[in-house]
Amino acid sequence: MERLDPAKIPRHIAIIMDGNGRWAQKKRLSRIEGHKAGLDAARGVVEACDELGVKILTLYAFSKENWRRPRKEVSELMGLLHAKLKKEREELLKRNIRVNIIGDLDDLPGPIRSTLKKLVEVSRAKNGLLVNLALSYGGRSEIVAGVKKIVADVAAGQITATDITPEIFSRYLFTRDIPDPDLLIRTSGELRISNFLLWQIAYTELYFTATLWPDFGKEELIQACLSFQNRERRFGRTVAQMQEGDAAQ
Repeated sequence: MERLDPAKIPRHIAIIMDGNGRWAQKKRLSRIEGHKAGLDAARGVVEACDELGVKILTLYAFSKENWRRPRKEVSELMGLLHAKLKKEREELLKRNIRVNIIGDLDDLPGPIRSTLKKLVEVSRAKNGLLVNLALSYGGRSEIVAGVKKIVADVAAGQITATDITPEIFSRYLFTRDIPDPDLLIRTSGELRISNFLLWQIAYTELYFTATLWPDFGKEELIQACLSFQNRERRFGRTVAQMQEGDAAQ
């Protein structure tokens, strides 16, 4: 941790947790064992982000497309996730962690949906690390849902079409009132975004690693943060403009 500049820790880290199945295959285990190991890795990363001073962590836990997987695997994964949430609830609260859900909760089985809603409610007053769990989430469907909501508000006269700006539109997404990610990490060697936070990552720094998710831990999280701290984020401005801004401070 001493290698990191505390003043430049990413405020919001988003992670595409990929590689559970391949990790299990390499070890000649069932896919569900890979998912168990992946949930353990998620807990470790939540704890590491909390210790590093990250303010927001968004985990891509289950995508809209994942419903296409074999029914048995999906059912087992939902059961694992449900049990893990119930088991970790007190530890999350003890750590002052607030939990939020982004995605289509109505797609989830009733028991896990109920547990998630209770966890969100009981952690609402916490003011430490915010953990966003992306469940039954898809970036395109999120944008389409946002468009439908804003069209309805225009039709109802609550806003006008000329009122719509990127900032206004952001309020119609699952992540309203949450700053965009500073850093997006994807594990397992895949070099794609997979329909994750398509609107929100316009200026996000990307970090790809070949490490399979169950093997991803605090040390590689630090490496990702170091990579982030060594980049220059200009947001469309020139180097000269950035230097002028630094000199004025």
